[in-house]
This record gives sequence, C-alpha cells and structure tokens, in this order.
Amino acid sequence: MTLPALFDRLRLPVIGSPLFIVSSPELVIAQCKAGIVGSFPALNARPQSLLDEWLHRITEELAAWDRDHPDTPSAPFAVNQIVHKSNARLQEDMATCAKWKAPIVITSLGAIPELNDAVHGWGGITLHDIINDRFARKAIEKGADGIIAVAAGAGGHAGTLSPFALVQEIRTWFDGPLILSGAIASGRAILATQAMGADLAYIGSPFIATAEANATDAYKNGIVEGRASDIVYSNLFTGVHGNYLRKSIELAGLDPANLPEGDISTMNFANPGGSKAKAWRDIWGSGQGIGAIEAVLPAADYISRLTREYEVAKAELGAKIAR
Repeated sequence: MTLPALFDRLRLPVIGSPLFIVSSPELVIAQCKAGIVGSFPALNARPQSLLDEWLHRITEELAAWDRDHPDTPSAPFAVNQIVHKSNARLQEDMATCAKWKAPIVITSLGAIPELNDAVHGWGGITLHDIINDRFARKAIEKGADGIIAVAAGAGGHAGTLSPFALVQEIRTWFDGPLILSGAIASGRAILATQAMGADLAYIGSPFIATAEANATDAYKNGIVEGRASDIVYSNLFTGVHGNYLRKSIELAGLDPANLPEGDISTMNFANPGGSKAKAWRDIWGSGQGIGAIEAVLPAADYISRLTREYEVAKAELGAKIAR
C-alpha cells in the first residue's frame, strides 16, 4: 500500500509529534515549512476559542509559504485529539477542526469510529497511537487510516515493547501507514525506522529544545543536558505510564527511585490546575533519545541537520550493502 498523497510533500519522512503545552503554532509552522508534518494537541489552545485562531493562522501562513515557495511547499499539519472521557472539549475541538479541514488528526487514548468518519468526511486522514498490537488492531477496526507505534523509549505516554517487536507484529497483518515512535533523534535513526518496515519516524523530545517550543529555558536545557539514563518511567503523574526527566522530578521534591503508583482517575487533560507539581508543566516529559541533542536550535536548523544525517546514512548503508 502506498502512503496517502498528502505525504508526497514531505522532504524528510518525519512527523513532529504533538507535545502537550510545548507545541505551539510557531513550532508547527516551522516544522511544516521545513518539510515535515508539524502537529500540536488541540488542548494546547486555551481557552477553546483559541483553537480557531491557531488553525486560522497555521492554514494562512502555510498557504502563503506555498504561494511564495512552489518548489518547496509546506508539509501538512496535524491536530492531536485526546479521545478520553476526561477531555470535555473533544466535540468542540472536532467541530473547529472540521471548519478548517485539518488534513491529519492524531487520536490518543481511545478510538471512536464516529471521529474517524468525521475526518474522512472533510477529506482528512486519522492516525492512532498505540503501544501494542492489540490496540493497533482495534484502531484499524474502528476506521483509523494509519498507526503510530509508540515503542519503548518514547517521550510522554510510552509503551514498553521493543520497536523491532512492535513493528514486525503489526506488519504481519497491516500494510497501511505505519509511523514509529521511540528515541528517534538522528537521521540514522530515521533510516533505521524505514529499514524496520515503518513508513515515517515520529520525533518529539528533540523539538522541545528548539527556539519555537513553548517550554522554559530550564526544560530546554534539561533536554540538551539529559541522557537516556536520566529518563524515569512512571504512571504517577497522569495515571498512564510515561517517560519523564529525572531532574524535573527531583526539583518537585520527589524521589525518582521511589515514586508511588498512580491511578487512571488522576488523569485530567482538560482542566490542569491543582497540584503544585503538574505534568507536563513541572514534571517534564522526555524520551530516551535526547543524548543526540547538543544545543537549543531553531526547528528548521534541527530538521536540516536530520536531513543531512539521513542522506549520509543512506549513502553509507548503500555502500555496505553493495560490498
């Protein structure tokens, strides 16, 4: 199966993953102009009415870019919807996405056939993130067009399965769009993603350390300074297991080695206030791939670096295979 035509505009096989709080219109626009899918969680736009302004701005700025740069058109953008009962805004946010005909909708924490049908109705596609083969099958059964396989080492709500195991299981029955997430931060890792059988790489944590990211300097520097060993896997903060920077947990006065178990009832995306230390504001989400990040850069510069690394990796691999 070939990828949907909207991916033809990608200049690098990458989706910038939606980062709660961090992904801003500035970051999305920069990612799309640089030739990868830019995305953001709908819930980042607060109050809800701001979502309409964000989608207006993204749509208009990318259209203007395309008019002025016909040889390097922008990649499509995506909006992430949390499909969980804690998200009281889902219906309103979907109506706004319909108004602007969001080309890609990424669904998380639940799969709803009616949502997929709605997106298809305005000509968009849906990608659903999963952590195992069982959830992948359910997503496709309910009408998702593609799968985002969130493997071990991914930032945020990550799974525990090896990317090799997860991709190979899904590819035994599904030949549609497959995107892989999990510690991907270099051009060589992007190529490895394709070699395993996925179509696109899903990159999130490195974009926290970009000029356009809506993150504090301390958070950005934490990504630059951090390594894989600095990532802690816990379900305390949202009720769902996720990966977080050890430093932020310590700054919150908690012991990363002795965190209590969380509960699904603690999940609350729509109304974040409350506790002194809040995910994702104070407890910083991050994947294990951050050891490849050496500086805070404009998003376009980081994507250019990925592109150079990817082309070098392809040439090196081609030479090895030819021996």
